[in-house]
Order: sequence, then C-alpha cells, then structure tokens
Amino acid sequence: QVQLVESGGGLVQAGGSLRLSCAASGRTFSNYAMGWFRQAPGKEREFVAVISLSGSSTYYAPSMKDRFTISRDNAKNTVYLQMNGLKPEDTAVYYCAADREGGSSYVDGYDYWGQGTQVTVSS
Repeated sequence: QVQLVESGGGLVQAGGSLRLSCAASGRTFSNYAMGWFRQAPGKEREFVAVISLSGSSTYYAPSMKDRFTISRDNAKNTVYLQMNGLKPEDTAVYYCAADREGGSSYVDGYDYWGQGTQVTVSS
C-alpha cells in the first residue's frame, strides 16, 4: 500500500502561481512513477503530468507543458507540481497518483491515489 497526501492548493488570482506537494508513505517511493491529474466539476479526470521513478523523465499534457513543472524528491518521498500562469480554467481538484509500472497519461494505469487538493483560480 502507498498512502498519498496532497497539499498546497488554494485560491489564487489569474496569472498567479501555486506549488502542490504530494507526500507518500508506505512502500518504497522510488519504485513508483508519479502522476498528477485534475478534475473540474462535471468533467472527467484528466492527465496533467507524469515523472519517472528517478525523476529523469517527465511528460506533460500539451496544454500545460509550458506552465506546469513536475518534480520529485525521493529522499523526501514527495512529488511536486509547480503551476505558473494560472488561468480560471485550471480550477479543479488536483490529485497525485502512483504507478508501479512506469507511469502513463491514463487514469486506469495508476495503482494509488491521494484525496486531492482544491485549486481555484479567480479571474
């Protein structure tokens, strides 16, 4: 089992920045690729970014590639999502997830999920 706890969400004005954190406990953190997803009201959960086990490889949803940065610190068992240039359409609950198979952009590919953290961007 891997337990994931997100933090860092909140209310921010358009153009602002937030840094989300996801702290992991349980199994060895460095054995899992880590992803960030988000879900807006009335919409399906969508992929944001994924990072490899070592952190050497990352992949982003095209619409977020230039504004968001995923990173991880395996010594701290934590994955981060730096979000810059936030827009009202970025408003959603943001989730981190762990994948023992190497990571992907598919919701169904992940084994463990956090409870989510709310990000609200005002115009």
